[in-house]
Amino acid sequence: MKLSSIIQPQELILPGKNDFILFDVSAGSKARYDEQHLDGAFYLDLNTDLADIKDFAVGGRHPLPTFEHFSEVLAKYGVTKDSHVIVYDDKNGANAAARFWWMLKSIGHQKVQVLNGGYDAAVKAGFAVSSEIPTPKTAEPYQITEWQLPLAEIDEVEVAGNSDNHAVIDVRDANRYAGLTEPIDLIAGHIPGAINIPFTENLDANGDFLAPEILKEKYSKALADYKTENVIVHCGSGVTACHTLLAMDYAGLEIPKLYVGSWSEWSRNKIK
Repeated sequence: MKLSSIIQPQELILPGKNDFILFDVSAGSKARYDEQHLDGAFYLDLNTDLADIKDFAVGGRHPLPTFEHFSEVLAKYGVTKDSHVIVYDDKNGANAAARFWWMLKSIGHQKVQVLNGGYDAAVKAGFAVSSEIPTPKTAEPYQITEWQLPLAEIDEVEVAGNSDNHAVIDVRDANRYAGLTEPIDLIAGHIPGAINIPFTENLDANGDFLAPEILKEKYSKALADYKTENVIVHCGSGVTACHTLLAMDYAGLEIPKLYVGSWSEWSRNKIK
């Protein structure tokens, strides 16, 4: 039976449930982690562990790291191909948990789950918190040869945006999509031809993921006219787009292409 991509906080506190490696990837929240985090959790930094930041015009604000670097990160914290990895952040996957999940899935890692409700939900469920920084047990380098999940590059996205047979999904909020506001990148707006399905619509009023059957109906209806291989998902910098890819996987749907460069790369190259 396939392991669900989402794990409920109540499952973390089951008797004997300690055969996993727990990661906190709350981007920009290292100070909060140092003060208090889920007991036993290791901290991963979005900018240094899960990205290879250089020129934003090439790959956007959060390009994927090299295989060598990602392998070193996993080995540092004892992650092997057989490890059960559970990951959380403080924004229910919208911060960087879903990005780490996508990266692990994309190197073929089977046992990886994102914590539904994130940090707050685990605390509410009774999971212990701590200020102690755990000492990892290192492992041999994790062998990585390719990203196995589909990716799209900027020129492919441009073609797709002009094609009736392709869908480019922008998961940013409606105001950013409409160009009414842009809090991060230099230019406001959206990729021509892109449709807006905000990642926040993957969640219910409590901030938890919608039930798989609801998500399946939602995305099956929205993408009924497109083959999965013709669907590209993006955001601002290839992070929150993974939230929608996670939601689709949770729903039992195929995972579409991720455009990592997203609006941060596009706006620096395709707008004159």
